[in-house]
Amino acid sequence: MKIVRRIGASPRQRGSVTGQSCPDIFELQDGNFAVIGTDRTEALDAELPADAARADDERIVVITRETLVRAKADIPDA
Repeated sequence: MKIVRRIGASPRQRGSVTGQSCPDIFELQDGNFAVIGTDRTEALDAELPADAARADDERIVVITRETLVRAKADIPDA
């Protein structure tokens, strides 16, 4: 598995100069995406809608709205 590119603005471009808040999105070589975010699995697991599920090896991570909005232009349509 290899990271091909960052999707959206870097944490520094979004104002994180201390490294304390660095959500990020990366495109992987196989076309999937990797997300760095805050693990909120325990807080949100019970809030998932009835038609959503999480496998034991999956976590619910939260990224800032700004991270996703600024990544929008870099997300491919297909």
